[in-house]
Amino acid sequence: MNPVELIRKKRDGNALAEEEIRFFFSSYQAGKIPDYQVSAMLMAIFFRSLSKAEMTALCKTMIESGKVANLSAVRAPKVDKHSTGGVGDKTSLILAPIVASLGVAVPMVSGRGLGHTGGTLDKLESIPNFNVHLSEKKFLRLLQTHHCALIGQTKEIAPLDKLLYALRDVTATVESIPLIASSIMSKKIASGLDALVLDVKTGKGAFMQEYSRSKELAQTLIQIGESYGKRIQAFITSMEEPLGYAVGNWLEVKECMECLQGRNDALVKDTLEVSLTLAGAMLWLAKKTDSIQDGIERSKRQIANGEAFQKFLDIAKAQGADISPLKDFSKYPTSKFTEQVTASTDGYISDINALEVGLSAITLGAGRMKKEDAIEPKAGILFRKKVGDKVKKGDVIAEIFTDEKKALAPVCARLDKAIQVRAKKVIVKSKILEVL
Repeated sequence: MNPVELIRKKRDGNALAEEEIRFFFSSYQAGKIPDYQVSAMLMAIFFRSLSKAEMTALCKTMIESGKVANLSAVRAPKVDKHSTGGVGDKTSLILAPIVASLGVAVPMVSGRGLGHTGGTLDKLESIPNFNVHLSEKKFLRLLQTHHCALIGQTKEIAPLDKLLYALRDVTATVESIPLIASSIMSKKIASGLDALVLDVKTGKGAFMQEYSRSKELAQTLIQIGESYGKRIQAFITSMEEPLGYAVGNWLEVKECMECLQGRNDALVKDTLEVSLTLAGAMLWLAKKTDSIQDGIERSKRQIANGEAFQKFLDIAKAQGADISPLKDFSKYPTSKFTEQVTASTDGYISDINALEVGLSAITLGAGRMKKEDAIEPKAGILFRKKVGDKVKKGDVIAEIFTDEKKALAPVCARLDKAIQVRAKKVIVKSKILEVL
């Protein structure tokens, strides 16, 4: 088959046969088709989409590019969670230890940041010496001993997806439902789980900014998962403003540790709402509780009694991390430069544009502009006020942290425009918009 002909075929809106999809992407994995031709195919898919049959073929090709993990030796129910990505979206680091502390195995295979959003792996690697690259043998052992392993894609689990994941990030082809769905479900099915909870974001800071598109993605993910016999529960959650108060890898880890240690003020209310809801759904799918609400209540107790925080420390230590900064934040290095963003008028914060915040974080060094970029784990933004909060002129709304002095002025200016203050108080709504 001729790769150029296949690119042209999809570009012109024609459906690719299963064998054509398998040939094209398997050849790329084998190094026989270059990045630039695959980039062209991804862009063609972005504009022309994929039929149900094409998407099934792509997902199957990704799964079969490696091997499906055999977790039969893990006796506990195996349940994972996946988020489609957002700004300040840090729930994995909270819910995983909660659920694991209640006897559910969490084989969490995560990815890095895509576009303006952060990635779970980048957050974990901001913890000194945290090893996300485990052998299959150690992955299994951690699931058996700690009921949780937080890893990146191994060479065995959907390796084709790993290649495409990095390429999509730098070719502006992230926001494609077939590509997102195939990517997510290939990893999750190949990781050997029994059930999956999905957190599909919608709003300014989400890849799917339109609600209808977010719902379509959720339904597509459910359809693929159920076709493989997996129990699936999906939530659509709001990503209009950043989740929680921290944006940036180590800063978000700190917020998670505070939540696991019982912090329960207004700045983390939305982080806890989403995290506890997803944890409750995981426990319900694992048949550990009779309802999602019961799961939420049990999750709250695991935070209150300290078991969830201790579980995270145990997991981190088992994966090689130096856990001392997790217990004492002063042991972590600080950024060279900081600056404050203040309110220019009295009123109430009506909007914090999550997309603009995410792009600002990249400028500070907390994300990637191209796939080979290094991330500065200390860089990021801390919000001192959230949507709905009252402010007076001069009040600090956000602080920025970076080692790049030249980033201070442009980021401050960008955040100043991203934060809206109005005279009238706004109603703060739940981040959980729909359950599917």
